[in-house]
Amino acid sequence: MKQIKLIMCAMVLFVPMALMAHEISGTIKDEDGKPIDGAGVYNQTNGSYVYTDMSGYYELEDIDLGDVLLFHSLGYVKQELTVEEIHLDAVYNVILVEEAISLDQVVLVSKINALNNFVNIDVKTNPVKSAQEIVRKVPGIIIGQHGGGGKAEQFFLRGFDIDHGTDLALSVDGLPVNMVSHAHGQGYADLHFIIPETIEDIDFGKGPYYTHVGNFNTAGYVALNTKKKIDNNQITVEGGQFNTVRALGMLKISESDFSNTYVASELLLTDGVFDSPQNFNRINILGRYNFNNYTDEELTISLSHFQSRWNQSGQIPQRAVDQGLISRFGAIDDTEGGNTSRSNIWVNHFKQLDEHQSLKTKAFLSKYTFELFSNFTFFLNDPVNGDQIQQVEDRTIIGAETVYGRTFHTKDHDTQIGIQSGLGFRYDDNNDVQLSRTRNRREILSRLSFGDVDEVNAYSFINADIKLDRWTINPGLRMDYFNFAYDDFLNFDGEGNPTSIFRNPQVDDFILSPKLNFIYSASPEFQVFLKNGFGFHSNDARVVTDPVGEVEETLPSAFGSDLGIIAKPLNRLLVNAGIWYLALEQEFVFVGDEAVVEPSGRTRRYGGDFGLRYQINNWLFANFDINYTIARSIDDPDGEDFIPLAPDLTSAGGLSVTNLGKFSGNISYRYIDDRPANEDDSLVAEGYFVTDMNLNYNFSKNWTLGIIVENLFDVEWNETQFATETRLFDELESVEEITFTPGAPFFLRGRLSITF
Repeated sequence: MKQIKLIMCAMVLFVPMALMAHEISGTIKDEDGKPIDGAGVYNQTNGSYVYTDMSGYYELEDIDLGDVLLFHSLGYVKQELTVEEIHLDAVYNVILVEEAISLDQVVLVSKINALNNFVNIDVKTNPVKSAQEIVRKVPGIIIGQHGGGGKAEQFFLRGFDIDHGTDLALSVDGLPVNMVSHAHGQGYADLHFIIPETIEDIDFGKGPYYTHVGNFNTAGYVALNTKKKIDNNQITVEGGQFNTVRALGMLKISESDFSNTYVASELLLTDGVFDSPQNFNRINILGRYNFNNYTDEELTISLSHFQSRWNQSGQIPQRAVDQGLISRFGAIDDTEGGNTSRSNIWVNHFKQLDEHQSLKTKAFLSKYTFELFSNFTFFLNDPVNGDQIQQVEDRTIIGAETVYGRTFHTKDHDTQIGIQSGLGFRYDDNNDVQLSRTRNRREILSRLSFGDVDEVNAYSFINADIKLDRWTINPGLRMDYFNFAYDDFLNFDGEGNPTSIFRNPQVDDFILSPKLNFIYSASPEFQVFLKNGFGFHSNDARVVTDPVGEVEETLPSAFGSDLGIIAKPLNRLLVNAGIWYLALEQEFVFVGDEAVVEPSGRTRRYGGDFGLRYQINNWLFANFDINYTIARSIDDPDGEDFIPLAPDLTSAGGLSVTNLGKFSGNISYRYIDDRPANEDDSLVAEGYFVTDMNLNYNFSKNWTLGIIVENLFDVEWNETQFATETRLFDELESVEEITFTPGAPFFLRGRLSITF
């Protein structure tokens, strides 16, 4: 792996950058005269393309007589232009006309993540119930909840049981979501602070091929983008089974030609599907100010607060259900649960320095608290009090990043080079991080770990897009530096004497992550891509600074490669397919009830992806994805090298109806196959096939009535499952078997919404 990395670094640094035929330039605006930021101009003859800046300005090089140019943007009617003599080296301004979003508005261009624009059709036309659900829009991602709705979800992607985010980097408007050295697990990513109606679109990439994404980007990344402004005020009320109530408000505070402010809030209350009421409550508030002069500058300032409290029934052993001790929705310890909060302020600023240069800056500050009570093993370790544990932290995060962009053209205008270079940092000040044995969520029996974590990540990256005829070459290099520090309140000094506070030796490390990607656009309807790159996920600060523990990799790297195609055989049909490989230098398994992170050795995964999106007609859209993976541990013998909970076959799809008179809606499914729950496949986590549905009816101009149904066919399924050694109160011996959190049964809610 090190030899591959050196070769890639050399290729990145020495990829020849050929130096600068006619051009065309102008602006693209809507019918109201507002510039359209990010509209595309695509030369169908030679494959070159550009996007408009915030002023709607574009400048396309390498055009000639007879070239056919396509002007396009999602939500607008496409326009074509056949280049004539009058267009050469001239100004050509375009007005795009709005229309309902459809697949034929999206043009297949040589972008590193061309599939994003097609997936966003489903995002924009099919409303979601939660920020977690929108992550399911990413082909191949399956999520599950096993903490009463209050914990972060469990993610599955490309043969990874990612747990709560160890191998998937998540962000919102550039604000990082993953928590390093978290009390519950490395990379813990809780998206519950996002109000689903504020989501604008989604950016994602599978594999470690992107220089702008660092820690936890091994299986991939997901970046949610929320609305900078709202078109209408909205008030929504939902109610349904299990004493579920949800209220939403999105209100404009001010609006002018160049600025606007809005506030969004959400309240969710539910008892949940379990025998013991969850008493779940969550509140979200978001305030946002946006300034855009539509010429060269945009500023967005956002403030948000989220807090949640819940009870949970936890994972239950199969034998307790089989013996009739509890129902599928019962509990061994119904005093589990927790509370958490997150307050954020973040600023995004964009400055167009000139038509070829830009500067993008972000800065953020987050205050985060977390407390969780769990009981995974019941009475295994303490037959009198039980094995309940408490995990707590109180964290402050600050960070900033600046990215400079520059485009160059060769003398003969047939090559365009775009450079992005960035600098940034993130500092986590995590206080009173602890794991304690508790009883009934009230009494602390003993502490297993207790201390303060300080973790710094400074980074830089450079990335180039070299467009040469129908080729796009994308080399990149990222450098990350980490400093880990841990004050252990329970440890001993170097002489073996107890002390109230012992600072473990600080640990510094850095890692280089080269990337090299190729895209070949054989035609406007077909492209081939080859992506290669290194990524990494950091280890927990409590592990890497342990002076008496074994020396572990602080920044274990991953190497991946993707080879695939994206094609539009019909104007409204998109097909994507590919094969991929991903190897990790080291994986880590968080042992929640023992306060340790265990290394599980080197791993290797490879598989294939296939998907299609089809706009059947103006009101019916279909999507389908299927993903297959073989995941194995490299260092273990055959038959004992299965990676627990690594899914081999997953699939998701659905049908969406929009603009069918006053009706809209969606029916969707998700499927995950049976998978090994332990290393020798002697215990199996059962797969499932679950179908959800929503239906909306606009019975007047501003009023919408809807229904939401989870698990439409009321199948019995287990949302999350683990191979766990447990002991019940009256058992003499422990048993290792599947413990699980049951998936929700048929769950019906009604929805009433007004816009004004």
